[in-house]
Amino acid sequence: MSMFFVFIVSAQAQKTVNGTVNSGGLPLPGANVSAKGASVDTSTDIDGKFTLKVPENVTKLVVSFVGYTTKEVTITDGNMIIELSEESNALEEVVINVGYGTQKKSVVTGAISKVTAKDLENVPNGRVEQALQGRTAGVTIAMNAGQPGAGSTVRVRGITTLNDNNPLWVVDGVAVDPGALGALNQSDIESIEVLKDAASAAIYGAQSAAGVILVTTKKGKSGKLTVSYNGFEGVSSPERMLNLLNATQYGAIMNERYINGGGTGSVPYPDLGSR
Repeated sequence: MSMFFVFIVSAQAQKTVNGTVNSGGLPLPGANVSAKGASVDTSTDIDGKFTLKVPENVTKLVVSFVGYTTKEVTITDGNMIIELSEESNALEEVVINVGYGTQKKSVVTGAISKVTAKDLENVPNGRVEQALQGRTAGVTIAMNAGQPGAGSTVRVRGITTLNDNNPLWVVDGVAVDPGALGALNQSDIESIEVLKDAASAAIYGAQSAAGVILVTTKKGKSGKLTVSYNGFEGVSSPERMLNLLNATQYGAIMNERYINGGGTGSVPYPDLGSR
């Protein structure tokens, strides 16, 4: 009995691609060069050069490097010159109010927290100080009453003195009484900065011992006229109603208390007996 084994070996045609990866006219070592649609890649050497064998049907290369925009190029004959450009991270630098001016947050060394108008857009708060609740580290807000629009007790980093522990409120550069904050419309606020440490609040002197809260309101800007409206409505109701006595029941209990206490003479509410 004879057995025959047939082996079929297929070899895919390949081509060699050479090139140099630059950035600003200088070689870019360590850049990744891969064949689009095939699992072959390589890295550029110290001179930015690379050599890559790719299948014959591959027509494009993908070149990438950290911090640079990934580029897709068509394979050409000869030594390819590929230029990569740095990514333009248009990250908006956060600017905060430090009392005597504005600084970039990246260079500020003091303990300052900021709440912007965007953070307050969809939050229906009756008063300005309530807008800071849960948004600023180290600041505690406690409402003085359950009535809508009631004031709140604000503490920056707890109790810091035996005297007045209320922070100093400054609206557009003018120190104001905390009680007047109820007249400030939340929609008019551009930003709120909280100066927590002594270094940040030093320019306001002794009155800033318990911290400083800077409120900056919105101002007119050049450009097209825009009109916007937002409004909130709600209903407040007690969670649990107390079953209180009426006047007659109260009078009866007070008379009973008077008699059981050994009182002599007329009871506090003698007219109840005739009803």
